[in-house]
Amino acid sequence: MIEISRQKPKFRFAPSPNGPLHLGHALSAILNHDMAAKAGGDFLLRIEDIDQTRCTPDFEKGIYTDLSWLGLRWQEPVRRQSEHFPAYQEALQTLIERGLVYPAFLTRGEVKARVAAFGANSESWQRDPDGTPLYPSDDRERSAAERQRLLASGMKHAWRLDMEKARAAGGPLHWQESGDGETGVISADPAAWGDVVLSRSDAPSSYHLSVVVDDAVQGITNVVRGLDLFHATSIHRLLQTLLGLPEPLYHHHRLLLGSDGKKLSKSMGDTGIAEWRRQGLSPAELRRRIGL
Repeated sequence: MIEISRQKPKFRFAPSPNGPLHLGHALSAILNHDMAAKAGGDFLLRIEDIDQTRCTPDFEKGIYTDLSWLGLRWQEPVRRQSEHFPAYQEALQTLIERGLVYPAFLTRGEVKARVAAFGANSESWQRDPDGTPLYPSDDRERSAAERQRLLASGMKHAWRLDMEKARAAGGPLHWQESGDGETGVISADPAAWGDVVLSRSDAPSSYHLSVVVDDAVQGITNVVRGLDLFHATSIHRLLQTLLGLPEPLYHHHRLLLGSDGKKLSKSMGDTGIAEWRRQGLSPAELRRRIGL
């Protein structure tokens, strides 16, 4: 059973150690740190290292170095997701037992081919808020007997949320928002994401599942993160409701953009905090550079 911590205000910064932190990460980390201090609460650090193929100890070490240089201090111990896989599996099993998820056997290549064939007929495949095509209905519509046969064969599979059943079980959803976009009570629309994946054969949990479990276990009361995750909050509110987890307050802050007008990204090699430090920028100057 997931143990839920309920204490004073708690904020968290939760980076993935799959590349150097950049100025966008600095903005999020500093906002969380400063808002926690203003609220008389705690600032926590979480290492989201579920993706063991891309996350490395060196990048994790870099996170601690960068944040310390910025003058940020956090509660110990740091929660590392790779040390809590059983907690995510427990949450997934709860959803399995309630019949709210199903095993999905289509490979990425098969889904891509299906979408391409659909587009070749001048039709538009429905996509989620991030632009990813929604998962086909094949596996959702399989009979129980067929699912069991495929599972028994050892066929690789993911577990996906049956959005229609999950929405019926969750009912109307909303969240309280105080960020840089829409504010107030926001109506959640998880259906826009389709049957989201919660676990894969190569990863014991998805971001969506692990983040709601972690926030509950750590007693996070205020989630402060970038506007790029605004719409994903609909999925998080649904999972929180289905799993009986508390609802944090949300604050989605502005994004820092590069010269190409796109948000800063590790994968695009945008200048990291460590590089700014090597160029002689001080923590105070970095704060000013990101508009704080």
